[in-house]
Amino acid sequence: MELVSRRRLELFSGRSHPELAEEIASHLNISLGEVFLKEFADGEIHCRYGQSIRGSDVFIIQTHCGPVNDSILEHLIMIDAAKRASAKRITAVCPYYGYSRQDRKATGREPITSKLVADMLSVAGVDRVVSVDLHSGQIQGFFDVPVDHLTAMPVLVDYLRANDPKGMVVVAPDAGRVKVAERFSQNLGTDLALVHKRRPRGKANTVEAREVVGDVEGRRCVIIDDMIDTAGTICAAADLLLERGATEVWAMATHGILSEPATDRLKASAVSRVVVTNTLPIPEHRQMDKLEVLSVASIIADAIDAVFEDTSVSEIFGGENLA
Repeated sequence: MELVSRRRLELFSGRSHPELAEEIASHLNISLGEVFLKEFADGEIHCRYGQSIRGSDVFIIQTHCGPVNDSILEHLIMIDAAKRASAKRITAVCPYYGYSRQDRKATGREPITSKLVADMLSVAGVDRVVSVDLHSGQIQGFFDVPVDHLTAMPVLVDYLRANDPKGMVVVAPDAGRVKVAERFSQNLGTDLALVHKRRPRGKANTVEAREVVGDVEGRRCVIIDDMIDTAGTICAAADLLLERGATEVWAMATHGILSEPATDRLKASAVSRVVVTNTLPIPEHRQMDKLEVLSVASIIADAIDAVFEDTSVSEIFGGENLA
């Protein structure tokens, strides 16, 4: 008797960002699988798949948004349940990877929590991880399983191209973002500038913008970052750019975390436009007139399809998805 193996792609979503998962499923022309998630009276999370996933290629979408710890633990529980349900291969799709900023020891007696999260995902049973614009490329090395690192750059570059990039200056808000900002400037054919910033030791979410390297006078500046959390970096950089003669400042990032007091800061800031993607849900109370949200669902869907078909993910981005 000869058996012909039949490959099945099953896509499931946690509860952190179901709208993005539905959009990804739509791009793949499939429906999200049925999974039942609930809390017991004491807050413990329970998961049960509503269909057989034995032998399936399972993709579990969960962006690690606030409450971050709940999102991560729910992701781990879904992975464990899939492993125990005999899934053939499990891929964790994390549009935003939680604890990504804790990727090194800045001072003594600190954890490297992004490595801890990687270990937990591996122990739970993942065979592969897909994420978008990690805070630093070294996080890929924290895993013992393959990591497909996606970038929202094609979506963001297309947006800038549609909004007259002539005379525009791409600005890196700190030295760590220069490499990414340089890719944007090369794709757009624009100049590059850098804001030199300093974080006072021992003060979280506090930043001082010191100087601008590059010619920004009389030009529109677009600050490129991987995330906007409390918006301290963005607002400090925008003030300094206007002091140096910029006519307008836009802020652009992949992940719109927008923790308090980001919304109030951005509303009152010199930034005239804020552009983020939908890797994270943005609740109603954090919406504002100057905010625009672009979708990365097609990029994630293309990556999922490539992983399932065992084709190249890097070719989707022309090799520009390396951190």
